[in-house]
Amino acid sequence: MKQETKFLMDLKKHFKLNIYEVKIWTALLSRGIASAGELADISGVPRSRCYDVLETLEKKGFIIMKIGKPIKYLAVKPEIILERVKRNVVEEANDLVSQYESIKETEEFKELELLHKTGVQHVDISSISKSVVGRTAINRYIKDMLAKAKSSVVIVSNQEHVERHGKLLKNFMPSFARKSIKAKLYAPYNKSVSKKLQNIEHVEYNANSSFVSVDGKEMLFMVSNANVSPDFEVAVWIDSPFFVNAVNVLFEESLK
Repeated sequence: MKQETKFLMDLKKHFKLNIYEVKIWTALLSRGIASAGELADISGVPRSRCYDVLETLEKKGFIIMKIGKPIKYLAVKPEIILERVKRNVVEEANDLVSQYESIKETEEFKELELLHKTGVQHVDISSISKSVVGRTAINRYIKDMLAKAKSSVVIVSNQEHVERHGKLLKNFMPSFARKSIKAKLYAPYNKSVSKKLQNIEHVEYNANSSFVSVDGKEMLFMVSNANVSPDFEVAVWIDSPFFVNAVNVLFEESLK
């Protein structure tokens, strides 16, 4: 019963349906063709709600109505549904990106930038730092750093982090090539990672710690040990060209 409930909840999340829609859809998939009354009996959805649910599923393209007496319904092939959902997600994402891009041209956004520039004048940029807690937050921070990179990216990984950093780097290879960004990964040899990152310089190096450095201006240090739960991993982010340059110089010296 628990497995069945989890299965239905997973479908609900993946296909953005409510629980009644999931129950009716899966019931119809199991029968191939059925009337509203039959589907109500199989799925456990109240008969009074069944017709509304079927109408919604038809509008969403999950089922097809077969005219006759009684009216029956056919299930659309799951593969077709999946492709349609994927297209919808891409279209929605593109629409959102376009909306956010258009915000740049608004007076409100220009006002925000002006406020930020005014505020930055009162901040000592050499002392900006913060801690980042949790693997998800750390990965998101690294992605943001890589996305903003303009000239160089240096990632030093120990055995614990090399697979993870390799996966993150792989997603940015096209943009690095497009922007002519020089990227280097210093890490223990890993056949899988080397294969994924063929266009990124991979220097075999047995590091004791891990950090990410971008454009010689900002850096993220991983400070947790291997036994820490992912939710409690900690990294320290520093935005200081002077400090980052000093660390890079020391690191280059350690390679000699």
